[in-house]
Amino acid sequence: MHFCIAMNLSIKKWLYLIILSIIWGSSYILIKKGLLGLNPLQLGSLRIIFTTLILFIFGWSKLSKIPKDSWKWIALTGYFGTFFPTFLFAYAETAIDSSVAAVLNGMTPLFTLLIGITFFRSELKLKKLFGILIGFVGTLVLVSNEFTINNGPKSWYSFLVVLAAFCYAINVNLIKYKLEGISALAIALGNFIAILFPAILILIFSNFPLQDVFIGKTVSISIGYVFILAFFGTALAKVMFNDLVAISSPVFSISITYLLPIVAILWGVLDNEIFTFIQWIGCAFILLGVYLVTENKRFKNKKTLK
Repeated sequence: MHFCIAMNLSIKKWLYLIILSIIWGSSYILIKKGLLGLNPLQLGSLRIIFTTLILFIFGWSKLSKIPKDSWKWIALTGYFGTFFPTFLFAYAETAIDSSVAAVLNGMTPLFTLLIGITFFRSELKLKKLFGILIGFVGTLVLVSNEFTINNGPKSWYSFLVVLAAFCYAINVNLIKYKLEGISALAIALGNFIAILFPAILILIFSNFPLQDVFIGKTVSISIGYVFILAFFGTALAKVMFNDLVAISSPVFSISITYLLPIVAILWGVLDNEIFTFIQWIGCAFILLGVYLVTENKRFKNKKTLK
């Protein structure tokens, strides 16, 4: 009986990992397309508003099950896991390719481990330390390549993705260690309720072209991309990810970045983005670093499931 439960959980977490890699790997190209008719503030706020409405339809009954003392952590995970990264990625992709953004997001598992060690007493082995260093080297390669290509202020936009990755790392540790036992759907809806009001304010003051929604083809198409992004890339993926964190370790959960860059790069190439040899080297360094960081965690988590 226990063996069957362990097998089911193991299959479920790997299935989640693959599905989330495909969904989130496709998010970067959707952001890029959404920015054709919207500015970053409009895209980010609409994404949050759409997602809140979608989640409320399916999860409003779960809100009463959230303990009162957990709401502060719900709010924090809402801002670090969604609000800040949503706008950081939107601004970053005004200057860098979607495929580069996806690879730079590969820093998340490394940040997750560092935060876990610093604040939640996770263990640090030599192999994981080596993985962290390799991952940082890969990030430096990609960032330096962006500076070579852009040669200007826009080069710094690549650091917005690194900052977003750090926010994701804070989020996954908080969910695992502060919100254990709470429904994944309840956490997701609570997150978006916490960030809905500032998102509405941002949209109001962003000079949103309301008249162009009906007469401007570019704006309406961009809003369509944002809705797809909100439904699949945020609402559905957020619930799945919260559940994945609950049934696995924080570092395993965020190791989604093994597959995510591959999906994003394929979309980027199809959209005529150029991924150079030096970028492939940086990508390889980051993925190797993620592998070294997450490998032991995977086996340890499997052992605890038995």
